[in-house]
Amino acid sequence: MSKHIILNDGNKIPMLGFGTYKSTDQEGTEAVRFALSNDYQLIDTAAIYKNEAAVGKGIKASGINRDELFVTTKLWRTHLGYESAKEQFAESLERLQLDYIDLYLIHWPANAKNYENWQQANADAWKAMEKLQAEGKIKSIGVSNFWQEHLEALFQTAKVRPSINQIEFHPGYWQKDLVAYCKTQNIAVESWSPLARGEVFENDLLKRIAATHQKSVAQVCLRWILQHNVIVIPKSTTNKRILENREVFDFELSAEEMDRIDHMPKMGFSGESPNMWPDSVE
Repeated sequence: MSKHIILNDGNKIPMLGFGTYKSTDQEGTEAVRFALSNDYQLIDTAAIYKNEAAVGKGIKASGINRDELFVTTKLWRTHLGYESAKEQFAESLERLQLDYIDLYLIHWPANAKNYENWQQANADAWKAMEKLQAEGKIKSIGVSNFWQEHLEALFQTAKVRPSINQIEFHPGYWQKDLVAYCKTQNIAVESWSPLARGEVFENDLLKRIAATHQKSVAQVCLRWILQHNVIVIPKSTTNKRILENREVFDFELSAEEMDRIDHMPKMGFSGESPNMWPDSVE
């Protein structure tokens, strides 16, 4: 299995990256520094995580050349307009202390519950991102938590096709139909919450498969995601786990094991829906 894939815009992204959700302050900085010093190249953060400054410090402390890294951050869902998207991007760039971002995502789509014209709100934010990409401030642009209906609406006005859709994807909830649709549109899929908020660790099937391969349950879940040709960004602030999560390219799940995990009952779903986020948000 390749450790990288080529996106629809020609840019190369690692298949395995480092998530930073809830990694803040000095702990977050040290986790990023440690990950980058141990062969991770893809770093994922977001404005709403309130840790972009910590992530930026970790990148600087690692001493790794900027052109060897792939940095992702995201536009929060309450700023889906042309000017506000540009302003939010500039603030993220400043907090990260970088000259450009490798991948910028709309974190959640607008919806009818929160925007009078949700299609236009997404389109306006996307237009701003296309301009920033044309100016060289962003290498790749994409979305997160977009369902097919949101993507199809965006296609009506977009000049650039999203390179990635980052979605909730883990054993027990992997949005099979949405993944298949993205692949037909040449949009790469990236997994968030790959370990189902920790629920995978008590699953007997996953524990048996892990024992068969002399791997951890986490490694089995990450490998299952990778074998679906989906990018994955596990998060941790524990050095042992950060190192363990890398060791997923030296074994392979059988077709039967893949199928059994595919058909696990619903488990670990966050409950978060792109069409249901409330009027009062963070």
